[in-house]
Amino acid sequence: MLAGVLAVTVVGSLAVGARYIPPGEVVRTLIDAAQGRGSGEVYEIVVALRLPRAFIGAAVGAALGVAGALIQALTRNPLADTGILGVNAGAGFLVTVGIGWFGVGNIQGYVWFSFAGAAAATMLVFAIGSRGPAGATPIRLTLIGVALGAMLSGMSSMISLLNPSVFDGMRFWGAGSLTSRDEHVLWAVLPFIAIGLVIAALVAAPLNAVALGEDLARSLGASVVRTRVLVIVAVTLLAGAATAAAGPIAFLGLMVPHVVRWFVGPDQRWIIAYTAVCAPILLLIADVVGRVIVPPQELQVGIITAFIGAPVLVLLARRRKITGL
Repeated sequence: MLAGVLAVTVVGSLAVGARYIPPGEVVRTLIDAAQGRGSGEVYEIVVALRLPRAFIGAAVGAALGVAGALIQALTRNPLADTGILGVNAGAGFLVTVGIGWFGVGNIQGYVWFSFAGAAAATMLVFAIGSRGPAGATPIRLTLIGVALGAMLSGMSSMISLLNPSVFDGMRFWGAGSLTSRDEHVLWAVLPFIAIGLVIAALVAAPLNAVALGEDLARSLGASVVRTRVLVIVAVTLLAGAATAAAGPIAFLGLMVPHVVRWFVGPDQRWIIAYTAVCAPILLLIADVVGRVIVPPQELQVGIITAFIGAPVLVLLARRRKITGL
């Protein structure tokens, strides 16, 4: 059913914009494109402009949602996501450095800086949080991630303000946007997202054991160290590729796994599978809302998800019982 909702959402994303195109005409245009036919203004709008944007939105949504689910399971913290743990800020900081100091101006360059920043931030948070006898507790990891994310975001803003060319390159990317993304962006990040999703599927079962505690996980035969390493690799690939393609989009990895967990329970295999379908639905809906809310201008999708995510975070924090992992 959710896969059908995702298909309808994709068609809606192709239909709605500065020019509305009826869904039936969208479907006919897609059929013509699949058969190697089609031309004209509607064909260009649907196939050349909106279709790559919809696919990128679906891929980015799945990547950020699954990355959030993995971090929540690994840290046993239901309020963790790539934004709260500083992964997005680390990716964004190195992209800023790449634009300002190395003159990077395309997605092929962004993606490597984004990966490096995401990996460095993730490893730094876990390295600092693991020090001391208490180890990497969920509260410590969250506090360190928030502090590191704030510091890196401040440094990114400082570089952007001091360098006008960096500011011009970052002002739309930094808000989280799917605007002006073509098939070249999709093919640049899709292999990394696909690998990250495969790794996530492989570690879903061991994460069920890790969620019970390290000692019990070892007694059940799960390798805690290997699971942690694979999760970090998957989060780096997913968050790094998504951030390179669309910028730092917050709250998506927090909201969707939480909502999914209310319906499917604590089994990480189902959480990851359902999150990979539900997160693209939410991101594409946010993108469509951003197109129509202030016509003829567009609001960036990262702004819309923030408007949705902030109240959800407050609601989750006020709940007497947070959904268990």
